[in-house]
Amino acid sequence: MYSEKVMDHFSNPRNVGEIEDANAVGQVGNAKCGDIMKIYMKIEDNVIVDCKFKTFGCGAAIATSSMATEMVKGKTVEEALTLTNKAVMEALDGLPPAKVHCSVLAEEAITAAINDYLKRLGKEPLQKKSCDGCCGSCSAHHE
Repeated sequence: MYSEKVMDHFSNPRNVGEIEDANAVGQVGNAKCGDIMKIYMKIEDNVIVDCKFKTFGCGAAIATSSMATEMVKGKTVEEALTLTNKAVMEALDGLPPAKVHCSVLAEEAITAAINDYLKRLGKEPLQKKSCDGCCGSCSAHHE
C-alpha cells in the first residue's frame, strides 16, 4: 500500500519540532480527515535555512510533512513556492489515492509559512493555486 520511502519518512520523520525564533509559520488543516500541519521556517537572506514541522495526522500526513520540509530546506523563498503536491508524492514514490490530500496539505502548509514571512516583511501574501482537483479536499474547493 505505502512505498518504502513513505514508510521511512513516517517511521523516521525528518525535521520534527518547532523553531523557537522562526520568522515564518504556517498552519493548515483538513476538516474531512482531521490532519493538521504546522510548518516553522527560519529564513535568512531569502533562503530557508531551517524548516521543521509538527503534524497531527496519519502516517501519510507525517511522511509528506517530513518530505516537504526536506525539499524546501536550503531553497530560496521563490524556489520553495514552486513546490507542488505532485513533487512531494513523486519524491515519496507515490501515495494511495485516498491519501493524496496529505500531499496537498504539505504544499499548502509551505505556502502558508512563506505567506506569513511575506506579511512580516510588509509584502502581499501570494495566492497560489496549483490544485488540479485530484482529491477534492484542499482549500481550492472551498470558495
